[in-house]
Amino acid sequence: MPQPNMQQLLKQAQKMQQDMIEAQEALKDEVVEASAGGGMVTVKVSGDLVVKSITVDPDAVDPDDVEMLQDMVLAAVNEALRSAQELASAKLGGIAGGLGGLGLPGL
Repeated sequence: MPQPNMQQLLKQAQKMQQDMIEAQEALKDEVVEASAGGGMVTVKVSGDLVVKSITVDPDAVDPDDVEMLQDMVLAAVNEALRSAQELASAKLGGIAGGLGGLGLPGL
C-alpha cells in the first residue's frame, strides 16, 4: 500500500479546517425557531446555540398557573436548541466527515 502524500494530506486538512471555520461563522447568522403551547411561547436560537429571543403571548400569562408557562418556555427552548444542534450537525458534519478519509489518526 503506497504511503500517503503528506504534503497533500496537510493541504486537505488545512482546507477542511478553513471550511469548518467558515461554516461555524455562518451558523451565527442562521436562526431556528420553535414554539410550545400552540404558539403561546416562541424561542429563536442561532446556529451557534445562542438564544436570540423568547416571545410569550400575553394570553399564556396566568398568575394562577405560572408552572404551565414555565413548562412551555422550557419545552420551546429545548426544542429550539435541538433544532439548532441539528442545523449545526448538518452544516458541519459533511466537512468533519471528510477528515476520516485523510487516514490521520485521531481525526
